[in-house]
Amino acid sequence: MKLDGVLFFPVTPFGPDGALAPGVLADHVRQGLEHGPGGVFAACGTGEFTALSEAEHAEAVRVAVQAVAGSVPVFAGAGGPLGAALAQARAARAAGADGLLLMPPYLAQGPGFADYVRAVAAVLPVILYQRGPIALEPETAVELAAIPGVIGLKDGLGDIDRIQRIVLAVRDVREDFLFFNGLPTAELTQPAYRALGVDLYSSAVFGFAPEIARAYLDGDRRLLTAFYAPLVRLRSKVPGYAVSLVKAGVRLRGLDVGDPRPPLVPVTPEHEAELEELIKSGLALVAS
Repeated sequence: MKLDGVLFFPVTPFGPDGALAPGVLADHVRQGLEHGPGGVFAACGTGEFTALSEAEHAEAVRVAVQAVAGSVPVFAGAGGPLGAALAQARAARAAGADGLLLMPPYLAQGPGFADYVRAVAAVLPVILYQRGPIALEPETAVELAAIPGVIGLKDGLGDIDRIQRIVLAVRDVREDFLFFNGLPTAELTQPAYRALGVDLYSSAVFGFAPEIARAYLDGDRRLLTAFYAPLVRLRSKVPGYAVSLVKAGVRLRGLDVGDPRPPLVPVTPEHEAELEELIKSGLALVAS
């Protein structure tokens, strides 16, 4: 399964009544596709995976798959209790998704994690998500990479020593294994990951300013100082802004995707104005 370039994690839009807005989601995905992402990851972290009901999750994945229409691979979020993860995986398979991003289940560390992964990977190919309670040792990563259907690892920890040892250990036995940088605002840390041999990354910025994300991918390193570093400072002001800022950014670019669901909070007017100016300056830099 080929993933390359920048990976697009769409938000999940909600209407004025708070319900899922499938038409807006389809528009959001199609607009992103115009800028050539290497894959679409629907109903994942940026898509408020933990706030969606089972039915909403299934519909969001179905809408994304239909909007993509086979142009790039589509992955769906899955995780939580094993029963829920399996239901999400089966719904994603029925919708035509190509694979799953397996979210860390609650308090998941322990020898039974491999069995959890094995059960879900039997439904659809799985990319593991290393963050929170999942902090793998190289030996464990090699064991998980040997499970049929496990095809990759997204790193959300940012422990450079750990991920380097994991990359070396896993690629020693599986050269085709995918790794990608999954830290919030991954572009800021991507130079370090690229030095470790990890070229893929997820881009929250692609969701609301794909022109900026593409310019960075194409080598415009001015954006690290002029755009990405200030964006990270803004993101760090309020917990949950890694998602809330993306939704605000999509709205500022003309698509009303609603507010995030609790426990996330909407961006304050002051911070939204700051984001708007940052987007404008980033786009101007790209245009220059």
